Amino acid sequence: MGKFRSLLFPESSRSFPGQRWINISLRTLHLIGLSGTGYGFLSDGNQFNWKAFLLLTIASGTAMMLISIWNNGIWLLQLRGQIILLKLVLLGLVFVQPQFHAALFISVLVLSGFISHAPGNTRYYSVFHGRRIDSIP
Repeated sequence: MGKFRSLLFPESSRSFPGQRWINISLRTLHLIGLSGTGYGFLSDGNQFNWKAFLLLTIASGTAMMLISIWNNGIWLLQLRGQIILLKLVLLGLVFVQPQFHAALFISVLVLSGFISHAPGNTRYYSVFHGRRIDSIP
């Protein structure tokens, strides 16, 4: 368990060469996917292949999430990570509850705006610890 713990929660966060540019590229793909998904969800998207854009949104978001977890698994314990996991669940629900696609999409947008612009004490808050956490002792 100690080796797994140190792998998931390193003493200091990891990074790799080119990570910043990969994150910028993934975020750009994410915005493209989000835009196409929004068009399909909020207009008469029957003639528009919004599912491809949704898959791009999910794939790029998942890739960014995996990089964050690899950097330091503490991300999973912080509100910023938990909100992202919730957003993935909501987007996944679109496939099983398509009649709610617009409401689910708007919910994801609201959560995105909230967590990406929240102060650090909110973003780094852990519901498991009941306080902001920046490291695992």
